[in-house]
Amino acid sequence: MGDSRKNLYERYEPIRRRVEVGFWIVFMALQAVFNTTVALVDARDRAVPRAAWEIVTWEVSSHLVLLALVPAVVAIQHRLSPLARTHLLRYLGWHLAASVVFSVVHVAAMFALRAMVYAAAGERYDFAGWTGRWGYEYLKDVRAYLSMVFGIWVYGVFMLRLQGEARVLDQPEAAAAALAEPAEAHQAAAPPARPERFLVRKLRREFLIAAGDIDWLQAEGNYIGLHVNGHDYLLRATLTDFLAQLDPAHFVRVHRSHAVNLGRIKEIEPLDGGDARLHMHDGSTVPCSRRYRDALRAGAS
Repeated sequence: MGDSRKNLYERYEPIRRRVEVGFWIVFMALQAVFNTTVALVDARDRAVPRAAWEIVTWEVSSHLVLLALVPAVVAIQHRLSPLARTHLLRYLGWHLAASVVFSVVHVAAMFALRAMVYAAAGERYDFAGWTGRWGYEYLKDVRAYLSMVFGIWVYGVFMLRLQGEARVLDQPEAAAAALAEPAEAHQAAAPPARPERFLVRKLRREFLIAAGDIDWLQAEGNYIGLHVNGHDYLLRATLTDFLAQLDPAHFVRVHRSHAVNLGRIKEIEPLDGGDARLHMHDGSTVPCSRRYRDALRAGAS
């Protein structure tokens, strides 16, 4: 059971993109079927009945555009997520502005789709008064937008727990000793504290990894991916800031978004143009750009 849980993320990662895309397609399709069924039932009681093809066109066009907007909402949420903890009002303000753009694009695109379907059927879709109805459309769209954002956030939290999120362990003894020293002792510049261990939370489990066990690091948006013995853990930091805390005698940057533990390099494969490919002891490969070759040579010497 423990081994199955341990490898769950590794088994999921190869099919992750297909599952994510498939989820939104199935979700929007089910929503379209449900809403179309309800609209068809309601149409029977209207004084001016509508043809079934018109109702299907309205619902399908709306959900097709919503589906097309999912990648944009995902990108917005990922870009704004760092503000959620530190600048909540800015985070909410940007989402509010994004929801307005989301609604305008949704309404304009679905009206365009409806117009094309009506034209193909030899009819004319009436746009008259759409600006007056936009307030009503926005109220529906903002609920759809917030539902997407919430779903993306929940999924992101789940993936962090599945992949494993790391944080630098506090060092209370070192901190207490520093506070106990007289003020004169702090006049000389002290070397930066280097993290030695990380606490990793993964699927309700907590365990420690040593800094020296890190094979290589990769910048992943607002996080750093720590690659340790074939497993990946995320740490909220920038690659530049985090490398400043690691021992430069062991860790060196080899690419704009990659850094390696020099002791874990198995082979350096030169490539055309001065770049290189680093083969690590864990079987993975890491790109090394020409810009960082000198730093790699200096660190390895």
